[in-house]
Amino acid sequence: MELACGCCGRWRVSVELIRGRHRYRLVRRYPAEFGGGKNVLGEVGTVAELEELLHRRTPLTLADLQEAA
Repeated sequence: MELACGCCGRWRVSVELIRGRHRYRLVRRYPAEFGGGKNVLGEVGTVAELEELLHRRTPLTLADLQEAA
């Protein structure tokens, strides 16, 4: 599953189940006109840690994320 910010879609959080535990990975995607690609900003194991990571590295909160299409 992947979540993306509702404003521009460049901030994304992927949710993976690894060995019975969820891992949340925060990624910033770059537009094609800037070469595309992505930069992993961090990976955490709980929603509370994800909220802190979002606060430290982005202008977003958990409420700004929605399921990506």
